Amino acid sequence: MGLKHNLTFFLLLSVSSPLLAVPRLRLSQTVVGPVTIAQGANAPARSLEIFSVDAAGANSETAALRPTFTSTVPWVTASVGAVRNCERREGQCLPVNLTFSTASLQAGAHSATVTVRDPNALDAPQNILVVVQVGSAIPNSINLFVPPDGSSDTAVFTANSQLLTVAQTQSGGNWLSVVNNTAGSFEFVQSYLVRASHLTGMAEGSYNGTIAISRSNFAGDNKTATVNLRVTSQPIARLPETSIRVRLAQNSTRILRRLLISNRGRGTLTVSGATGSTASGGNWLTVEKVPNFNVVDLNFDAANVAPGVYRGSVEIVSNAVNSPQTLPVELEVVAQGAPVITAGRVVDNAVFQEGEPLAAGGIVAAFGEELSYAAPQGNTSLPLPAELGGIRVFVNDQPAPIFFSSYNQVNFQVPFNVTPGDGRVRIDRGSTRGNTVTARFVAANPKLLRLTLRASGLNIPEARDYFGIAVNSDGSLSLPRDLGIPNSRPSRRGEAIVLYGLGFGATTAAGLREGQASPGDPLPRVASDTNNVYFGALALNSGALTEALYIGLTPGFVGLYQVNVVVPEESPSGEVPVRVQLDTVSSEYAIVTVE
Repeated sequence: MGLKHNLTFFLLLSVSSPLLAVPRLRLSQTVVGPVTIAQGANAPARSLEIFSVDAAGANSETAALRPTFTSTVPWVTASVGAVRNCERREGQCLPVNLTFSTASLQAGAHSATVTVRDPNALDAPQNILVVVQVGSAIPNSINLFVPPDGSSDTAVFTANSQLLTVAQTQSGGNWLSVVNNTAGSFEFVQSYLVRASHLTGMAEGSYNGTIAISRSNFAGDNKTATVNLRVTSQPIARLPETSIRVRLAQNSTRILRRLLISNRGRGTLTVSGATGSTASGGNWLTVEKVPNFNVVDLNFDAANVAPGVYRGSVEIVSNAVNSPQTLPVELEVVAQGAPVITAGRVVDNAVFQEGEPLAAGGIVAAFGEELSYAAPQGNTSLPLPAELGGIRVFVNDQPAPIFFSSYNQVNFQVPFNVTPGDGRVRIDRGSTRGNTVTARFVAANPKLLRLTLRASGLNIPEARDYFGIAVNSDGSLSLPRDLGIPNSRPSRRGEAIVLYGLGFGATTAAGLREGQASPGDPLPRVASDTNNVYFGALALNSGALTEALYIGLTPGFVGLYQVNVVVPEESPSGEVPVRVQLDTVSSEYAIVTVE
């Protein structure tokens, strides 16, 4: 497959009027729990806050909000109180009280969604995920696996109070530790990280330890958990997720979730099969192992399934020492409604980072639910259409061309003439109008594209997952040799390479409209007086600065930019961070390899 087709595939799957003084709905939190309770008891009430913000993020117009609430289960309900001072921020807030009737729930984790709607607000509706843990969430035993190479394996458990934990080992040295890794001091849910590390001299075999837990406000948490560590040269299977929760509208399209099982150990991992089962709701889950790959496909289907929350599991069998592995899954079915973009989830298609401004002409992904009821569809011709899969996208009420449409995600191009500042985005499905969410637009916000190699199943450290899509002069990718990827090698000093990116803004191409392929003659350069490329950390006097040969749109593509640059003789060796400077804006870094 050629470079052009590879980039097209990447883009598909990675795939103006000013705002009026309309309230923008905000929630102090979108996840509540896990709330731990004893079986047969009702969970204590919990609270959060609703407020409204202006363009600068300050509280404004909260008194104009008129929120209403719906829950997907009968055991949690929500109500709103009178306007008062916020607890953790300046300004006015509306308190939201969640009350529980959980006495009839069985042991285990239970979840539900409370939807907040407000006809007076932008960025509505929004969802609150509520999780209740009936019985202790701390396991009685924990099994961990490491190869004999000094690495470690971890597990996490949660509690609703701070715990006293004492880790001890019966053999192998002090390989076991427990730390509280909760993000903030005032968090209701406390998270604890259990780590088992291979120590120098530890032979292959099994080692035992314990964690004594006390001082919990919930009696069931105060116990001693056993920890079993296996040091092995066999394959160790790792699932990309510890659980899966899918939310679907009744009788809408099926949703595919693909699991890529990687190997944390040694040897060759072979996944031989996978099966799925459901506890209720009928046969809404089908599981299939993809032939010749360590990949398992999960299909969730809400056809003829009544609204509610249903649980199931997937068992994956392999030649790994920790086989079989069981993955809990959950399907939440809701009645069909309007398309909803999740507030804050209109993001650029390079790094998918919330809160980042969106560039004129940039490629953007909008995430939500019920965006399309058709099967996932990518556009196959140019110019891009204004309607795809029965849906249309509007930026400040102006139609935007669409790359890709699906139930949960739509990729589109921001119009080149978008007004900088705060704007609105909406998706309509057929004749059904969607909600309106806010986004911030700028003339340019350059991003270098990354390969995200860990998502491709390579067993590499997370710190190395920032390699850019950088092409050497012979067409090979600029990557380290030890990755073993075909048609790749380090770049050389004095060699011209090409970096690809998004969001570089307006160019010299007169008359080029959004949705149209970029011309090749003349080349459409970005409208910037500064076109610098930094190799390495100049702030530490270990880098090099050079001017790009060309920064502009890639001929034949929509919204894709390229940076042609010669690797400077002063560039550092090894895995080198690279970023691009356009006048007053700079890209985030990506890594190229230089030898």
